[in-house]
Amino acid sequence: MAKTKQIVECVPNFSEGRDLNVIRQITDAVESVKGVKLLDVDPGEATNRTVVTFVGEPDDVVEAAFRAVGKAAQLIDMRQHHGAHPRIGATDVLPIVPVSGITLEECAELARKLAERIARELFVPCYCYEAAALKSERKNLAVCRNGEYEKLAERITNPDEAPDFGARPWDEGVARTGCTAVGARDFLIAVNFNLN
Repeated sequence: MAKTKQIVECVPNFSEGRDLNVIRQITDAVESVKGVKLLDVDPGEATNRTVVTFVGEPDDVVEAAFRAVGKAAQLIDMRQHHGAHPRIGATDVLPIVPVSGITLEECAELARKLAERIARELFVPCYCYEAAALKSERKNLAVCRNGEYEKLAERITNPDEAPDFGARPWDEGVARTGCTAVGARDFLIAVNFNLN
């Protein structure tokens, strides 16, 4: 019997919604991985944030996500970032979503391995959230983003609040990239309301 093809979706949010050149370089990094299909790029000027959606087989999607995080870390300086959306890093959140032939728990395992690799190879500290959370309270993304980017300098070495991977004293590198929350979750339907 033929093995069912596994498909996952990745929906990273990058802390840049205004500079289309930067956004294009990040999506080019995603598309540099054969077998990955870029589905959507949604930049927001007020939030200064872009949501990117791509799908493919797990290994390809994980590689594309890794390359995108690396590109964002090169191009986005969080010390200059201002926007209306909560954020902790150049790549703020990076969820892996099961589409077919794969469980949420398998996606959580992929997310944890990806977070570890991002911290080890790109030196971007990572929190694991939702199904990938290593601490139960971090299932809630808001806990990982507590105090946003501005509070990271004091959180990053606090044993209770430090990232799951890549915790280290605040330095030039972390000041530039911030941290990334890597997780696994089911499909999300998001609606933003502007109450002004």
